[in-house]
Amino acid sequence: MGGRRARYGVPSVEKMLGALPVVAEFGRRLRLRQIVDAVCPMREVSTSAVWAVPEVFGVAASTLGDDRIGRALDAIAPHLDHVVGSVGATAIEVFGLDVTRMHWDMTSISLHGAYEQVDAELPAPRFGHPKDRRPDLKQVQTGIAVSGDGGVPVFHRAFDGGAGEVSQVVPAMQALQRLAGPARMLMIGDSKLVSYPNLAAMATAKVAFIAPASKNYVSAEVLAAQDLSDAVEVDYVAARDAGKDAARRGTWHVREDVMSVAGPRKRDPVLMLRRVFVHSSARAQAALTARTKKLDRARNDLDRLVRGLGSRHYPDQPAVAARVAAIARDRRVAAYLRTDIGVDEQGKPTLAWSFDQAAIDAEAAGDGWYALLTNLDPAEADAAEVLRRYKAQEAVERRYQALKGPLAVAPIFLKNNRRIAALITVICVALLIFCLVEREVRRAIAPAEKLDDLYVGRPAKPTGRLIFEALDQLRLIPSRSNDPPTIPRPGPLQNRLLDLLNVDPLRLA
Repeated sequence: MGGRRARYGVPSVEKMLGALPVVAEFGRRLRLRQIVDAVCPMREVSTSAVWAVPEVFGVAASTLGDDRIGRALDAIAPHLDHVVGSVGATAIEVFGLDVTRMHWDMTSISLHGAYEQVDAELPAPRFGHPKDRRPDLKQVQTGIAVSGDGGVPVFHRAFDGGAGEVSQVVPAMQALQRLAGPARMLMIGDSKLVSYPNLAAMATAKVAFIAPASKNYVSAEVLAAQDLSDAVEVDYVAARDAGKDAARRGTWHVREDVMSVAGPRKRDPVLMLRRVFVHSSARAQAALTARTKKLDRARNDLDRLVRGLGSRHYPDQPAVAARVAAIARDRRVAAYLRTDIGVDEQGKPTLAWSFDQAAIDAEAAGDGWYALLTNLDPAEADAAEVLRRYKAQEAVERRYQALKGPLAVAPIFLKNNRRIAALITVICVALLIFCLVEREVRRAIAPAEKLDDLYVGRPAKPTGRLIFEALDQLRLIPSRSNDPPTIPRPGPLQNRLLDLLNVDPLRLA
């Protein structure tokens, strides 16, 4: 542990310290106070008198409350672009982040409340297509970009709840390009990255990209026509297979060709892209399992329908036809369900049904296949390397999990969309610190990948969650009279983490 060591003793008064010294130190390294004060001078805000907030941040607990938080959000709302850009640039500079590869994705945040009056200059809550399946709630959307180096979210932006993801790519790309500087940037995203305007803008800006192709660009028929014997196996192991025997791991194969993408106007230049076909054995098995389950469920539903023909539930052909349509829709078997609905001599409805095996086989031919599009030169990355770089996209998904998990804020009432947008920035800055802490611990223990005693007394790979949980038990005895502040009974793991992060827990405000 850098700097002064904690003095042991039996405390008479303790405050919760937890990871506050780490948060404060990383905030200093990111120059958060200076960046915010440059555009809206005011003191930092934290919460609760039971935490050592006054000692660590120099803020009197009695001054903190919902009104103070609300005023702070109002103050930074007009300056979010400056804060986001400055903090991201500082993180890159101070921590030496390599941002030549960036992973971009968007998610939704559902809101309770009408929010009928909005500031037109900031993202507006609207109904959309929420990721949490709450179409009854308005939402705003958030996009984050994380570095390939450590998965650090150096950029974020909030969007209207109804904003289309495709149309946000170019502004995000331009912001990321400014952060990356003169170096050529590789932008990796989902299928929303791919549209002619986006591809043309990236070509003009000389930005490289990798993204999966939607069915609008590569059809199911094209995927089904791929031949696994023409593909090359990739030396890649998925994280979920890391501890498995080689025989039980999923396998990946790739083959590639080129495709052209034409613009909507005749004068638009035709873009030539590499198309990398990927086959995943795990994905193929999952597709087979899912199809088998839905066929079995549809079969059971249809057999029950046949047994009930002529009952009060299915007395005639229209009732039977309606139930068949519902089964086909709900079980997603319309593509291969064949039926013949009739009436027997007594006027009782009849039903003969079968699954079209040829249609099933045609669909199964594409199991496990998907296509990646890229403008990377083959000399920069062969087909196997394109896949490896794309698979790192899971980093941004993990960061969203942290955003809505360990960093999820308690329910808070926000009066307007100004405060919503500002709160998103505050949470994303917290996510930035969370991820930087994880990256710094991992770099400090390299080449080792695990840290002793991190997970219930066992070695574990450091994650932001485990690191902050390990530091959670730290307590502080504030200074009294001539006695300096002390930390009672810090554990070896806590001392080790503070050493690795080069944080002095007794460096107070």
